[in-house]
Amino acid sequence: MRAVALVCFLAASPARSSSHHIAEQVLAQFARHDVQGEIVRIADHDVRPGTRVDMGDSDSWPAIREKVLAADILVIATPIWLGRPSSVCQRVLERLNAKSSETDGQGRPHTYGKVAAVAVDGNEDGAHKVNANVFQGFNDVGFSPAPGAVTYWVSEALQGTDYQDLDETPEAVASTTETLASNAVHLARRLTGRPYPAA
Repeated sequence: MRAVALVCFLAASPARSSSHHIAEQVLAQFARHDVQGEIVRIADHDVRPGTRVDMGDSDSWPAIREKVLAADILVIATPIWLGRPSSVCQRVLERLNAKSSETDGQGRPHTYGKVAAVAVDGNEDGAHKVNANVFQGFNDVGFSPAPGAVTYWVSEALQGTDYQDLDETPEAVASTTETLASNAVHLARRLTGRPYPAA
């Protein structure tokens, strides 16, 4: 099985990113379940705004979309920005919506049978709001969020601590990340063997 994590941090590499850090931790847990993973940092690519598969003029989204469609599990990792998912995350959701009407030979969208998960970090409140927004977007375009398929960390209010700068991962975050991986892999394996009914 394969997983791809789309990191929706605002800055490109080599800027340090807690969203990238938490995505690495999620993929490390997937590896324990024999799931190969890949991270794509969206800001490193020229992903154009829009709702078409290819917005033209060297748009990077078509190649990223192929990675998503080839994977069994999609993870979106995003910082909390003004209490919401980052603008990069919103762009990804909009681009995922392209060709959502395309179906397989039995009338199912191509994203049916693919599992989704979310990883959130921030030094402000809003993790549950971000999770809700992203999960609704996943549902709208045909992905299946597994129970507990979210992990997040937020610092104490009005503090400037970043997740990537912690000396160690808090136990609550570590256990939540383990649950995310276990449940997402479990659901993905079930859907591989028993797809949703034909439309």
